[in-house]
Order: sequence, then structure tokens, then C-alpha cells
Amino acid sequence: MKKIVLTGGGTAGHIYPALALVPYLKEYEIHYIGSGGMEKEILKEYKNIVFHEIPAVKLIRKLTFKNLLIPFKLIKSIVTAKKILKEIKPNIIFSKGGFVSVPVVISGHGLKIPIISHESDLSMGLANKIILKRCDIMCTTFLETSKISKKCKWTGQPIRKELLTKVSPIYRSQFQSQKPVLLVIGGSLGATFLNNLVFENLDELTKDFNVIHICGKNDKTDISHSGYLKLNYANDMPMIYSSSDIVLSRAGSGVINELLALGLPMLLIPLSKKCSRGDQIENANLFKKLSYAEVIEEENIDKNKLIHTLKKIYKNKKYYIENMKKADANHACERIIKIIDDYSKN
Repeated sequence: MKKIVLTGGGTAGHIYPALALVPYLKEYEIHYIGSGGMEKEILKEYKNIVFHEIPAVKLIRKLTFKNLLIPFKLIKSIVTAKKILKEIKPNIIFSKGGFVSVPVVISGHGLKIPIISHESDLSMGLANKIILKRCDIMCTTFLETSKISKKCKWTGQPIRKELLTKVSPIYRSQFQSQKPVLLVIGGSLGATFLNNLVFENLDELTKDFNVIHICGKNDKTDISHSGYLKLNYANDMPMIYSSSDIVLSRAGSGVINELLALGLPMLLIPLSKKCSRGDQIENANLFKKLSYAEVIEEENIDKNKLIHTLKKIYKNKKYYIENMKKADANHACERIIKIIDDYSKN
């Protein structure tokens, strides 16, 4: 049996797209190399995947003494990853990015193992810029990103099979009224700004919508309100998505491409440049340009604009859905698996 190593971590956006490939990897023994963070916790649910832990190395985007230690930590991670790869002897590595994948790719490149990587965002992050020099193919979610290098190939974003399966909208039964359902997603770790925005405007929001709010594991707010359901983390996203009419979300590539594949109209409030490299702003603006979503940046948000835009999206939801149907967003896994199979034969 052929062997494949999956790697990537730090956030759900780096983990779940890699795991979306698992149902298609029936001819492979599957290993996952990650850190002791979120990926280790998520991988406990996957009994058919062998998890291997390496030390995490991450650049902190501000002046700090900790960044001076990165070269030493990276060397340790590379040595650990190389030892694991020599034991596994994989036919191929699939990297979903994030800093935990860098030492795995550097080690795999040195061992001459074929490497397929994937970039979710419109612009390439630092980890994937490093990986691009060492991988054989860099798959991309966005067609525009595939023009960066001859190594880049457009495939789309891998979406978990279970999300695309039609299920019963059971979360609608949690509400007494028949109002449309607004789903709010702050991200796998939550988004304080987005959460506070909902808390502050809950009276107005629930006049027109029933609200399902995924706050993230770190939120400890105790709040109860008619027409409002608060969840810290959700493992049953297929049922939540099927129960929703429109979505208010950050603009991480993972979640917005899930919404695109499912045809769920969205209002995106991307993470500000003050605390990111601006990738979410780029993702959101492209989705607005393609008429999949509306966008309000953090600095420009207020209660009236928020409520008005959500009402506009719901009123015109057929328009957004029709545009999303043209995107061919449901077949990325098959495209990536073909590339993996082609390279693993060698």
C-alpha cells in the first residue's frame, strides 16, 4: 500500500481542507505530521490516520525576542520531521500550509519525496512562499493565485464530503418563530470583534432573523435571548449550514469557500490589517467583485450598516446563489487527488 503524509496546522483552515482529501485516499496508508495544537485534538477523531507530533515554529508579527529563537527551533523541527519521514517512507507529502508544514516540506524535499501543497488565500502567505521553492506543485483555491508561478495549478478549495451532503435542517426547530436563520461564524478560535458586534446588536438582529452564533472555544460570555442560539464550537456543521439562510462571517478562505460550495449568501467582515497581513480583505473583496458576498470592513461598521446589509442580502439571496452556482466549487478534492496519484506513482 502506498503511503501519504498530510501536514498543516494552527487553525481549522489549515487542517480541515487536508482532511477533506481523506475519503479519497483509500489506496494510501495515511499519516499526519502536526504540532500539539488544534490539529492534534482534531486528529483524535480520525482512527485511520497515524498522528506524529513535531515542535511548532511560528513567526510572531511584531518585534519580539522570541523571533530570534526561530532558527534554532526550526532546526529542531526539521530534524524531528526528517526522522519521522525516514521511518514512514511515504510516497508523497501533501502540505496544507501553516508554519508547522515548513519543516516537514524542507525535510521531505531533502529526502527527495514528491510534495504537493495548497494555498487557500488569494495572496500567498509566508509559509507557502517558503514551501513553493521546494514543492512540485502548489494547488490554489483562486485562479488568480495560480498565475504566480509555473508550479502553481488551480484546483479550488478542498471541501469535506459531509458538508456537501444534504441533511435535515434540525437547528431550525430550536426557534419558536419562522424567521429566516442568520448564521454567525467567528472562526475556529472565535473572533472577539465579530462576537461583540452580535452581542451589542442582538435586539435588532433578532427582529428580522433567528440567529445561530458560533462564538469559538475561548468565548465565556453567558447570554440568553429569544431567537438566539449560542454555540462555542460545532462538530455538526452540515446540519448548521442546512439550517441557515444567510451567513455573517470573517473572510478566512476555508469558511468562505465552504459557503460558496453550499451556495450560502454571506456578509463578510474581514480581519483588519492591524492584526493580519490583509489576506482576508483580499479574499472578501474578490468575493464581492464576483457577486458572491457583500463586505463591510471593521473600521466602517455600524449598527445601521450591519442591519441594512443583512436585510439586503436576504432580500436578494437568489441573485447571490445564482452567481455562486457558476463557480464550480465542489470538485477540488478530485482535482487534487489526481495530481497526488500522478506524482505518487514516481
